[in-house]
Amino acid sequence: MKLTVPAFLLGPADEAAPQLLGWHIASFVGGVPTEVILTEVEAYTPDDPASHAYNGIRPRNAAMFGPPGTLYVYRSYGTHWCANIVCGDEETGAAVLIRSGAPVAGIEQMIKRRGRESDLLNGPGKLTQALGIDISHNGIDLFSADSSIRLTAGKVPGTIRATTRVGISKAVDRPWRFVSVH
Repeated sequence: MKLTVPAFLLGPADEAAPQLLGWHIASFVGGVPTEVILTEVEAYTPDDPASHAYNGIRPRNAAMFGPPGTLYVYRSYGTHWCANIVCGDEETGAAVLIRSGAPVAGIEQMIKRRGRESDLLNGPGKLTQALGIDISHNGIDLFSADSSIRLTAGKVPGTIRATTRVGISKAVDRPWRFVSVH
């Protein structure tokens, strides 16, 4: 069964990104449910030199050109997985990087996967490790009822701060990192 993709994911990544804050990512990997609330995201568009889509579609980034609500997973610096939520028109190559979250369910499993309690979800690689997301999840539909990773609506935070993105060397001045302020 296919669930409805929210309308905001059909728009540009820089507009969709702040609207993802407060949404939930639930994982059902290894038979153990885990769930987080998204608290920090970054937008990447096809005309953005920091984006994997900047030079067009390739085997590594093909999922980024999929329909809105697709999960795009890639290896960062050869050490950890990063997960992105595809948005915009299909075949445009726009996505929102999931950078951080707050635990909702399965905290014990997240700690086990991470091997620590501190700094559990404060980075894109830490978040994917805690949720059990890896390359096998690349290209899945986050709005399919039988998907092992799902995106569901949550409460939009009262205050959202826009800052420049981190960990990139191109287009560093774009204020496309969005953070929930508590």
